[in-house]
Amino acid sequence: MSKVYETVIGLEVHVELATKTKIFCGCSTEFGGAPNTHTCPVCTGMPGSLPVLNKGVVEKAIAVGLATNCTITQNCKFDRKNYFYPDNPQNYQISQLYYPICRNGKVEIEVNGQKKEIGIHEIHMEEDAGKLVHDACDGASLVDYNRSGVPLIEIVSEPDMRSAEEVIAYLDKLRLIIQYLGASDCKLNEGSMRADVNLSVCEVGAKEFGTRTEMKNLNSFKAIARAIENERERQIALIEDGKEVVQETRRWDDTKGYSYAMRSKEDAQDYRYFPDPDLVSIQISDAWIEEIRGKQPELRAEKQARYKEEYDIPEYDIDILTSSKKMADLFEETIALGAAPKKVSNWLMVETMRLLKEHEMEADELAFSATNLAKLIQLVESKAINGTVAKEVFEKVFAEDIDPEKYVEEHGLKTVNDEGALRKVVEEVIAANPQSVADYRNGKEKAIGFLVGQTMKAMKGKADPGSVNQMLKELL
Repeated sequence: MSKVYETVIGLEVHVELATKTKIFCGCSTEFGGAPNTHTCPVCTGMPGSLPVLNKGVVEKAIAVGLATNCTITQNCKFDRKNYFYPDNPQNYQISQLYYPICRNGKVEIEVNGQKKEIGIHEIHMEEDAGKLVHDACDGASLVDYNRSGVPLIEIVSEPDMRSAEEVIAYLDKLRLIIQYLGASDCKLNEGSMRADVNLSVCEVGAKEFGTRTEMKNLNSFKAIARAIENERERQIALIEDGKEVVQETRRWDDTKGYSYAMRSKEDAQDYRYFPDPDLVSIQISDAWIEEIRGKQPELRAEKQARYKEEYDIPEYDIDILTSSKKMADLFEETIALGAAPKKVSNWLMVETMRLLKEHEMEADELAFSATNLAKLIQLVESKAINGTVAKEVFEKVFAEDIDPEKYVEEHGLKTVNDEGALRKVVEEVIAANPQSVADYRNGKEKAIGFLVGQTMKAMKGKADPGSVNQMLKELL
C-alpha cells in the first residue's frame, strides 16, 4: 500500500515599504535610476556613518500589523544579522530578531469554499541588500547599491499551509491588505513583494514535520505554484528512494522548471545576531498605535460589504472590482464624478477586463483616469455617440488616456441626429434590399437586423441603432 504524504508550507514574505526615503538615510527609494546613484555613506556601509531611523517605516509596519491582527511590540529594537556577501556592504544587515515589531497575527483565506486561518508568527523591519548583476560574457559580477537600505518588512507565517492553492490565497490576501493600506505597491515583477517558500513533506498523521527546504527566486504567483509542486515531488521521490532530504536553500529556475541547491540552510545562530549598538530601542505608545489605527483605510472586506449595500451591482462584479485597489479606486472616483454605478461597473467588468486580457496586463497597471471614463459614459448616455463608437474610443482611452470628448470631436464620431438625413439613408437601404424587406413583412423578425446593419454601414457607424431600428419599423 503506497504512503500518503502531506505538504507543510510556511512563507517568509519580504515587502518593500512605499516610503520616499530609505530606512536609515535620506536616499531615494525610487525604482530604477542609474546604478549607484541613490546612495550615500550610510547605505553603502562606509566606516563612521550612522543610521537614523525613518519614522514612516515604523508607522507602515504597525499599520500592516494591525490589519493582520498582530500584537504590536511596544518596546522593540534592531539587531545586526552578520553575513558576508558582495551586495551587503556593511557585512551585516540591520534587522529584528529578539523583539520584532509585530507578533502572533492571523489572516483568513478561502480555498474551494473552505475558510482557514493562517497564523503569522511575526513581522519585523529590516533593510534590503543591494543587487548583483552577473555578466554572462566575461563572468564578472557588478553590484548596484541603489536598493541597499530600502525599507522592508518580513512577514513570517506559521507552517499552516498545505497546498499551492492555500499559499496563493494567503499571498493574495496579504498583497491586497498591504496595497489597500498604501504600505507598498507589492509588485512581484519589480521585487517589491518577494516570497521564500519553506516546504517539507511527511506522512499523513506523523507526529513531526519532515526536513524543510527554502525556495528562493520566486517572482510570480504562477512560479510559486510550480515551484511548490516540483519541490513536493522532489522530496517525496527522495524519501521513497530511502534518501534523506537535506536542509538547504534552493533556487527555482522557472524557465527550466527545476530547482538547484544554493547553500545549506542557515539557522539564527549562524548569523551571530546581537543588538545594534547604533540604534536606540523604539518606544511605541498606546496613543501612537491608536492614531495609526484611526487612519486605517477601508479594507477589501469592508468595501465589499459597502458596495453590496450602496450599489445595485452583482456580487461577482463586487469581487472583481475589489480584487485590485486600482480598480476599486477607479470605480469610486468615476461614480464621484456623476456616473451611475452600474454603468461604471459594466465598463470596468466588460471592456476593461477584455483589454487587460488582450494586453496580458494586471489591473494594477491600469493607466487611464476616472475623469476620462466618466466623460465617455456621459457621451454614451447623452447619445452623442453610440455603443460601437464608444468601444472604439474606449480603446484609445485605455491605451493613451485621451480626452474622449476631444477625440470624438476631432475625428467626427458624433452620432448623426438629423432625422431627415437618417430617413433618406433608411429609404435607400429599403429600396436596395427588397428580399430582406419581403422577409420582414412575411414575419421574419430577424430580417430587420440586416437592414439595421446596412444602415449603420451607410452612416459609417454614426447613427443610433435604436433610432435606426425604430425608423425602419415605421417605414416598413
